[in-house]
Amino acid sequence: MSLQISFHGAADSVTGSRHLVRIGGQSVLLDCGLFQGFKVHRERNWLPPGPELLGADAVVLSHAHLDHSGWLPVLVKHGYRGPIYASPATRDLAEVLLLDSAHLQEEDARRANRYGYSRHAKALPLYTRRDAQRAIARIEAVAPGREAWCGKVRIGFTPVGHLLGACAITLQAGAERLVFSGDVGRQHDLLMPPPQPLPEAEVLLIESTYGNRMHPQADAAAQLAQIVRDTVQRGGSVLMPAFAVGRAQALMLVLQRLKAAGQIPPDLPVYLDSPMAVQATALYHRHRRLLRLAPREAAHLSDGVRMVGDAAQSMRLTRSRWPSVIISASGMATGGRVLHHLKAMAPVDKHHIVFAGFQVGGSRGARLLQGATEVKIHGDYVPVRARVSQLEGFSGHADSDELMAWLRGLRHAPRQTFVVHGEPDASDALRIRIQDELGWKVRVPQHGETAQA
Repeated sequence: MSLQISFHGAADSVTGSRHLVRIGGQSVLLDCGLFQGFKVHRERNWLPPGPELLGADAVVLSHAHLDHSGWLPVLVKHGYRGPIYASPATRDLAEVLLLDSAHLQEEDARRANRYGYSRHAKALPLYTRRDAQRAIARIEAVAPGREAWCGKVRIGFTPVGHLLGACAITLQAGAERLVFSGDVGRQHDLLMPPPQPLPEAEVLLIESTYGNRMHPQADAAAQLAQIVRDTVQRGGSVLMPAFAVGRAQALMLVLQRLKAAGQIPPDLPVYLDSPMAVQATALYHRHRRLLRLAPREAAHLSDGVRMVGDAAQSMRLTRSRWPSVIISASGMATGGRVLHHLKAMAPVDKHHIVFAGFQVGGSRGARLLQGATEVKIHGDYVPVRARVSQLEGFSGHADSDELMAWLRGLRHAPRQTFVVHGEPDASDALRIRIQDELGWKVRVPQHGETAQA
């Protein structure tokens, strides 16, 4: 029996995860993600799904991040009617993320039409909240340790850290077995346990976000503490664009620990200004048994954090002159409330903008870290005089060594390994390590390619 895989995303970039697998007489779409970052990638989101995707027998999500789940409303809007399988926590988080994504797209379209900065006669959202709700209704929760079936194909989930509910996916039909890693977490993540051992696989799809890098050994919490102290002393505030799910909760945890240790002022206000992050935090409380935290610390994850409610409160916060730490989404400053804070704070040199995670090439966050002296926000060019830093120690992705350690857990080499979900240099670097250190048959597929395995 042979497998066939068509790579519809995350095959030449670190975004837009979509892999169509034909196995056991069935067609299964692994992930259904949005493209982010460079315009040439984002424009792929607007291409209608072809019949091979609409005709899939099932969709399976590795986790809820939008680059893995955010295109589901498009697929359903165009006629997909099959099941969507995900772990229970992924199902809950995907609901929050997809509804927020739809809301932001609707708002961006309205704003573009109101102020006339769309190049089109009428700006339209990629999908609406109604589209998102229809997609969410199709998601069926499957707990790790249990299985779903698609015809004769057995679908299993193995927790891999990284994010609440994130799992590697196993597709098995008879003796044929494919494993898709999804995004693999770290051995010493702040919130999540280390990834569980890799299931045996004849064919393996492995992510490569950090395929050419190791996480710095520097203490990211200590670096953040120094930034906060220095900024407060200047009378400024720290803005932390953060992914609303996972990263925002990790930052709240670190800031609480820094306050408790006396490393930052204990009365310094900390704001969480993202409706999605507030909802996600509630889900982290609900699923706290999945976290690596002690029960007491998990129960008090958001104590002392000021949750910003409506948009009016958020706008008042942008005008505040009191030093504070503001955690707001999105993590790459591509949309959401963080843009209003960025617009207000970037031109003022006493403030500090801190990115606590990977920035996709072409994103506003990546341009700021590359030293941009101005950035375009809501059609206006905003000067950048605030300090800008990146703290990579908060990443939820396994680095190159951690990925290799996870792969070495396999007792037998896969028949074929595909390196996906990475920038070209990262994917190729991991390919070389797998080939040289493990001796496996491995390659990096191209976008749009169909491969026999």
